[in-house]
Amino acid sequence: MSGSELAVVVGSSGALGSAIAARLRRAGLDVLGVARGAEPPDCRADIGSDDAVAVIAAAVGGRPVRMVVQAAGLPPTGPLATIEPDALGRAVALKCGGLLRLVRAVDGQLDRGSRIVALGGHFGSEPAPYACAAGVTNAALANLVRQLADAYGPRGITAHLVAPGPADTPRLRGLAAAAAAERGVDVAEVLAERAAESPLGRLVTPEEVAWAVAALLAPEADALLGSTLGLDMGARRGIL
Repeated sequence: MSGSELAVVVGSSGALGSAIAARLRRAGLDVLGVARGAEPPDCRADIGSDDAVAVIAAAVGGRPVRMVVQAAGLPPTGPLATIEPDALGRAVALKCGGLLRLVRAVDGQLDRGSRIVALGGHFGSEPAPYACAAGVTNAALANLVRQLADAYGPRGITAHLVAPGPADTPRLRGLAAAAAAERGVDVAEVLAERAAESPLGRLVTPEEVAWAVAALLAPEADALLGSTLGLDMGARRGIL
């Protein structure tokens, strides 16, 4: 890593995290990827553990941090009818607790113009019983981002939630396969249903999510402090 400014991307081995890391590199930032199975020069850490704070801080090494991205994915937990109740708490602890660990690891390296970005999702504002944990967790994440905006805004540091609709990732395809097996239908039918939620009739791509995250590097993105950037392909019907 040779540049002066750094982006730290948690979940960099996933479909969305890897696309975000690649896009931020093209934007001119050095990227420190964080994942449980990461290999040097990236950082191997479990964002679900408090130990990650010291590990990430050491890997950053005092360099100025322009952006942090919490893009860790949730493990499969099942629909509302069968989800283990304690799984809700674990999901919130991973996404929300992980965001706090990430911010604390780099707090001293954040400066005016730095961005705190969390990857949430459509189901935080559009509850769906088949995505129980994702809905509960992403709603909590939106609240936490607002709190971070209030806490860090006076320092010129902004916090943002990027909320894709159903994204074409291996995780979504795995969830679709499980739903298809439960319903006794073909997985293509379930995927078509997800795509049909959008007037465009398609899923969000990882590259589109990465574009939105990189766009937050612009100075004008200060105006989006604390807000949720929806990438739902028009699937959300509610009006705020």
